[in-house]
Amino acid sequence: MTSVGGAQIIIIYFAYKASGRMNSKQRIAIFQAVLAATLYAISSPVSKLFLKEVPPMMMASLLYLGAGTGMLFMGLIRRKNQKREKEPNLTRKELPYTIAMIVLDIAAPICLMYGLRITTAANASLLNNFEIVATSFIALFIFKEKISKRLWLAIILITLSSIVLSVEDASSFSFSVGSLLVLLACGCWGLENNCTRKISAKDPLQIVVIKGFGSGLGALFLAWAVDEHISDLTYIPAVLALGFFAYGLSIFFYVYAQRELGAAKTSAYYAIAPFVGVALSFIILGERPGLQFLISLVIMIGGAYLASTDHKR
Repeated sequence: MTSVGGAQIIIIYFAYKASGRMNSKQRIAIFQAVLAATLYAISSPVSKLFLKEVPPMMMASLLYLGAGTGMLFMGLIRRKNQKREKEPNLTRKELPYTIAMIVLDIAAPICLMYGLRITTAANASLLNNFEIVATSFIALFIFKEKISKRLWLAIILITLSSIVLSVEDASSFSFSVGSLLVLLACGCWGLENNCTRKISAKDPLQIVVIKGFGSGLGALFLAWAVDEHISDLTYIPAVLALGFFAYGLSIFFYVYAQRELGAAKTSAYYAIAPFVGVALSFIILGERPGLQFLISLVIMIGGAYLASTDHKR
């Protein structure tokens, strides 16, 4: 746990040092990206606890419904007390990206919740860094964002770490199904990050509300279709609250950061989130790492450091 916490502190420190070469808007954007990552990090270990009582699709639904509901109330409060210039609303022009964002946000958390059921929360947290790889590749090849050599090296290290962490039996190269489901979730979120980037100039609060209710209701429909239900309804408020903080507020700050940093760069600063998640997994769930995890951690620290200190646009 000490090594994981130390890794997180090191990454934040070097990210801060790198921010000294940036303008004030970029520094604020970095703070927003780091805050978004820290809030999201709560998700894996706490969701792992709730999954004992809440089925995966229902969990994914409630997390996004909690995000949408919480941000809707924030929007009502903001509208009542608004003194600054109003943010621009989404239009028909952004509809394709908005629909893609919702569909991908239905698929990603469902894959993650099923993956969490059959792998450790620490593994899932560390594998979440693969989202950087997915986001960066999609940003480069589909949306034509520039990626520096430093970020490419970070991508290689993070990919290597993800492969090491996903191998279940090194002698036969069989892969953990739970890890592969988490990686699939990262792929969905990587594409979703780029879709969100395309609408990030619009009101972030509106984006989160639409994302929360659209993805939450979509996942809820799928949960009902496969006859998932919650036996203990007292878990519902707790999962909704987790969704507001770990998804709603996290996405809200993430969208603001994307405006200034772009999809690939913002995702790079998200490299901090898995280390927070791993530390919480050890504290909350009492999970302990094996040799394979420690090897992956060392490689991932290198990749995350390179990603979070890359200051080129």
